[in-house]
Amino acid sequence: MITCVVDYVIDPAKLADFERFAAAWMRLVQREGGIHHGYFLPSEGASDEARALFSFESFAAYERYRTLFGVDPDFIEADKIREESGCVVRYRRTFMRPLLPGDDEDG
Repeated sequence: MITCVVDYVIDPAKLADFERFAAAWMRLVQREGGIHHGYFLPSEGASDEARALFSFESFAAYERYRTLFGVDPDFIEADKIREESGCVVRYRRTFMRPLLPGDDEDG
């Protein structure tokens, strides 16, 4: 399993737009066989940071999902939310391998 962690710098004044953007991408990840673990949004105090985590069974499965960017009409519409609203200032994508309860045979 591979987990994609996306760290966002967002425009706090456009949080409602970011939430629409996030909802669209959660549906698309799930539609394409991934597991979306959710978006984590600012809660207390002023913040311009948000995070998303989603997993695919393998990096190859993630790459198949990525081939739909700019091609699939639903992907284009979801990305248009970000483009038109300006809710995302920038983002960074990192790939991680989860260690889950029960994975450690000694523990």
